[in-house]
Amino acid sequence: MNYSRRAAHQQMSQINVVPYIDVMLVLLVIFMITAPLMNPGQIDLPSVGKSLAPAVAPLEVVIKKDTTLLLRDHARGGVEFPVSRDELASRLQQIVLKSPNQPVVISADKNVRYEEVINVMDMLQQQHIKKIGLLTKAR
Repeated sequence: MNYSRRAAHQQMSQINVVPYIDVMLVLLVIFMITAPLMNPGQIDLPSVGKSLAPAVAPLEVVIKKDTTLLLRDHARGGVEFPVSRDELASRLQQIVLKSPNQPVVISADKNVRYEEVINVMDMLQQQHIKKIGLLTKAR
């Protein structure tokens, strides 16, 4: 008798987690059922009156093995004509006045010195060409 009396007055030192687990499982089921039913917010995007400008065909500056220059215009079907450095500079000035975002690519023979390519690139930058690229051939 004495034993049962002592057990009745003793504090309980354990936490019963079963009710917490039950509540969490009920919440999980509720969220799993309601989540697919929720409709995400619709976004009304603004419309634009102008269409985007089509991509501009690049001009290609070709540096041959003997360091002569050709200018190839892809907008005119790939028409190419030989130019000197001065002619190239004057033509590029005219082109920049018409379309300031005209891309220009440099394609050089693999045996051309790197210095020649850099000189042409420097000349393009002096003519305020903003988009300059180097053309390579895939293996």
